[in-house]
Amino acid sequence: MRNIIGIGETVLDIIFTDDQPQRAVPGGSTFNAMISLGRVFKGETNAPKVKMITETGDDHVGHIITSFMHQNHVLTDLVTINPGTQSHLSLAFLDKERNADYEFYKDHASAQLNNTKLSKVQFTPDDVVLFGSFFAVNPVIRCHTKSLLKEAHDAGAVLYYDINFRKSHIKDIPAIQDNLIENLRMATVVRGSAEDFGYLYRTTNPHDVYVKHIRPHCQLFICTDGPRSIRVFAPDASKSDSFIEKHVPAGQLDRVVSTIGAGDNFNAGFIYGLIKYNYLRGNLTTPTLDDCAGLMGIIDLAKRFSSHVCQRLDNYVDVAFVP
Repeated sequence: MRNIIGIGETVLDIIFTDDQPQRAVPGGSTFNAMISLGRVFKGETNAPKVKMITETGDDHVGHIITSFMHQNHVLTDLVTINPGTQSHLSLAFLDKERNADYEFYKDHASAQLNNTKLSKVQFTPDDVVLFGSFFAVNPVIRCHTKSLLKEAHDAGAVLYYDINFRKSHIKDIPAIQDNLIENLRMATVVRGSAEDFGYLYRTTNPHDVYVKHIRPHCQLFICTDGPRSIRVFAPDASKSDSFIEKHVPAGQLDRVVSTIGAGDNFNAGFIYGLIKYNYLRGNLTTPTLDDCAGLMGIIDLAKRFSSHVCQRLDNYVDVAFVP
């Protein structure tokens, strides 16, 4: 039985249009992807188990978040509820193009994960682990996240790293640089947006980002850039010392309601594709020609999830969504 394990933060997203609140929904980058995967697999007997390693406050918002996970087939036995703390809030202001400008209300310094719960986690080569955002590099909980990622890596699991680096954390780059590089070294797949790399590396050129910053650590890299082409860099199955680069059209949508969950659900669709086509780590790190061809089918699934969510105000696919 395969497991999909998300490691990331939870927030309550309050979504604004024209400076007026329109909707409040549980969110968080990894969280959004896990909810979509929970909805697609529906907790069925032979489906992968969808689990989340995260923390919430001991408050009404935290209760909303954990209840929402239960309702959407995401297991909560690895969720830490921190007594006496408040859950995080994210305010997302949608512009005319339905892109979001964020303001975050988070206390990263008070983040904690429960050692007793984490000791129950056992990874296998069949597992897919999704991690990312500041949660994955936060120095306060680094001892926990690093240990989990190392255990998953050593077990042979697929580690999917979504950089998801926000402008508000530019000042933290010196403090998290080593953690970021450690994550890249353990990752099987790295995805980020051009915007992420503009903040991190002061360039949005995917080829330069890959050659200078990603390839020394991880061979498989996906760069998304809104409606512009998706750039995919992967090991060359015919030449061990080379790589292939592909430009994949993102596709055009007639109606965009919100782009808040676009990248998160690209991740969900990619992971769904790994499960559907039974890709393990070796299919991605030392691919055959068939594996390289199949990767494009997985990218298509990722696009399908992402496009669907862009036409919704929620951060995840509809409960009736069929990939």
